[in-house]
Amino acid sequence: MNPLSFFLILFTLLSGSLLTMFSSHWLTAWLGLELNLFAMIPMITKTHSPRSIEGATKYFLTQASASMILLMSVTVNFMKTGQWSLMQITDPMASLLMLMALLTKLGMTPFHFWVPEVLQSTPLTTGALLLTWQKLAPLSILYQVSPSMDPTLLMASAIASIMVGGWGGLNQTQLRKIMAYSSIAHMGWMSAVIMYNPTITLLNLTIYIILTLTLFTLLILNHTLTLTTLATSWNKIPIMTVAMFSTLSSTGGLPPFSGFAPKWLIIQELTKNDNLIIPLTMAMLSLLNLYFYMRLAYSTTLTMFPSTNNTKLNWLYPKPTYPVITSPLIIMSSLLLPLTPMMLFLE
Repeated sequence: MNPLSFFLILFTLLSGSLLTMFSSHWLTAWLGLELNLFAMIPMITKTHSPRSIEGATKYFLTQASASMILLMSVTVNFMKTGQWSLMQITDPMASLLMLMALLTKLGMTPFHFWVPEVLQSTPLTTGALLLTWQKLAPLSILYQVSPSMDPTLLMASAIASIMVGGWGGLNQTQLRKIMAYSSIAHMGWMSAVIMYNPTITLLNLTIYIILTLTLFTLLILNHTLTLTTLATSWNKIPIMTVAMFSTLSSTGGLPPFSGFAPKWLIIQELTKNDNLIIPLTMAMLSLLNLYFYMRLAYSTTLTMFPSTNNTKLNWLYPKPTYPVITSPLIIMSSLLLPLTPMMLFLE
């Protein structure tokens, strides 16, 4: 891709998300989402293959439909209230349409079908953007309008997202699809607590972005797209197998890693609000996610898959170059649990 074009696309992506996050008017928030959408299309089609064009088409149709529903929700709300304020949603129909649009944008159940298919069609760098940066704009809108949403529908979608994110990733061998289902489950955890304590949602989002960027960085370093090729990383980059194990354990929410903090705080907050069955269900469903995380960790670190003699020769592979951000990401994805009180205070 032309460097100038790439810079303009990244600038549009950045400005679109920031415009949505900092706007107080519905039209400017919608305009930021549209900028975000159109900047992401050339990022998905960067490889110029039929699969990437298919993924870009699915992404465009889904996101454009969600934007249309969001604009319709805003119009209905304006006709009833005469207000364009971002947090002013009083009409029940407008609130329902807004929830549908935001769930589609975030890739949550029952509007999650596009996430694995689109992510499978993208390069790893674009996939990392799709699962991290692209969540900021719609989640910022949900953060502001969550008091106007139907709590029953939002909680039902959250639990269904955790369930689908766990079950969907069980039989997958493609790492990008596994990361897609992991994202669906994490979005469920974030939206489950946003009505009670949005601060914990921001903390969960921060740790989720760190964990996802770490995993994608390790996959890019290993040049790995499937579970089979991941099993040979012990020979190419041995130290990365330890980093992959700790990051996957953290993503699954095992103590004493960083990923345990948001799950602990979310279950604690839901229990404080007299919800016992819901956090119990969420904790049990998260075991499904933990299973395929541990399957990845097992195939990466604890086993030596059958391989030919050629794949055991180190000189066949170029000497790996580690980005500067790799070490800080691995440290933050594993060792942030003792800093949880400080992060809550900062949020």
